[in-house]
Amino acid sequence: MSRLLPTTSNASTDRTGQPSLLCIDDDRTSEVLAALSSETARTIFRELNDRPLTATALADRLEMSIQSVSYHLENLSAVGLIEVADTCYSEKGREMDVYTVSSEPLVLFLGTEDDQPGLRVAFKNLAVAVGPVSILIALWETLVRLVGSDASG
Repeated sequence: MSRLLPTTSNASTDRTGQPSLLCIDDDRTSEVLAALSSETARTIFRELNDRPLTATALADRLEMSIQSVSYHLENLSAVGLIEVADTCYSEKGREMDVYTVSSEPLVLFLGTEDDQPGLRVAFKNLAVAVGPVSILIALWETLVRLVGSDASG
């Protein structure tokens, strides 16, 4: 018998947004640092960097209570570090959000807003220098994964 409601998600982690620079004197920086101040929050964020998960799946993986995981998910979501990528349903038919990291990567630097223009130029120069190499590495990793999945499938 097939299920009417999806119990799994096809959501993926997509970091294609433009990076935002957070400087030490920015209000958002304080909020992000506060949300990531506990080891639990950082562990949840790292897990969501690997793959999108529901609060229940995170609680099971980390051997924590659903209440604790939900608390940290709310904090991380409130500052824009994670977002809801999809919805699936539990075996009992309850709707569950599937969380993933935000598509907007963040770069935190220990300088002031006045330092941003110089830092942006430095990142652009770095991107030009390593851009072609990074593309080749990404293509190689993709090919290795494809060949590996064909061999195991």
